[in-house]
This record gives sequence, structure tokens and C-alpha cells, in this order.
Amino acid sequence: MLKKLIIIATLVAGMTACKSNSKAARDYNNDIIAQENILLPEATATDSKVAKFNETGQYDSIAAAGEKMEGLVQKSIDEINALPVPKAKGVDDFKAAMIRYFKFIKSLFTNYKEYGQADTDEKRQEKILQIQKTISEKKDVLTEMQGAQRKFAEANNFKLERQTY
Repeated sequence: MLKKLIIIATLVAGMTACKSNSKAARDYNNDIIAQENILLPEATATDSKVAKFNETGQYDSIAAAGEKMEGLVQKSIDEINALPVPKAKGVDDFKAAMIRYFKFIKSLFTNYKEYGQADTDEKRQEKILQIQKTISEKKDVLTEMQGAQRKFAEANNFKLERQTY
């Protein structure tokens, strides 16, 4: 009887620990996605502003907008790095993929800033090519990030909410 009780207690404790790790992993994922959601409205507005500034040749405004977003994205990266990392399966790979994703976003705004700071049309053209190259990499970066997120969720037994990118 005592042996059965010990086995049952061990199973219950194990199941509770798994649920706790699953919740911690889900919360960690959600905390990182919250950082993305904080950036999204400002990033969308900045893209719109940059397009208008470009039409009117307001390069200093493009540089300022890019620099502002560069700072906001870096703040999100710093917030992610400051998050307590749960004891969860695949957490290191997940975090690394998310940081790469945020650094990708930051690089786009760094390119905007550098485009606005360029002092010749030739330098601006070089930055346009760099921006186009960066944008062309977006699908691959998103695919990698989403794959790492799915793998992390599966490994830790939680479901992802549907995301639109």
C-alpha cells in the first residue's frame, strides 16, 4: 500500500512539474511576443512616415525616424535579454531565434537611419540596395523564427495563439 502511494505521489509531482514548466515556457513565449506587439504599431507608422519623407526628400527626418525605431527595437532586445529564462526544453534555441528576429528588425531601421544620413545620391542608392536586400530576407527570418517558436511550443506542450506577420 505504501509503495503504491509513493508511486502515485511521484506521478502527481511529475505531472505538476511538467505543467509548471509548460506554463513557464508559454509565459516566456508570450512575454517575448508582447515585445513584438509593443513595436508593431510604431514600426508600421515609421514605415509610412519614411515613405512620405522620402517623397519630399526629407532625409534628416528619415534618419531620425530610423534612429528612434532602432532605439525602440534595442530596448525590446534588452527586455528580452533581461527576462528570467525558464527551465524549459529548447529555450536557448528559441531565445536565440527570437533575438535574431529582433536584430533583423533593428537592422532594417538602421538601414533607414543610414539612408537618411547619406550625404550623396550614390550613397543613398547603395543604402536602397541594402534595404531591398534586407527586406528580401524577411520571409526566411520569419520562417526561422516561427519554426523555432513552434518547436519550443511543441517541446513544452503548449499551444501558440495564431499570429499574423
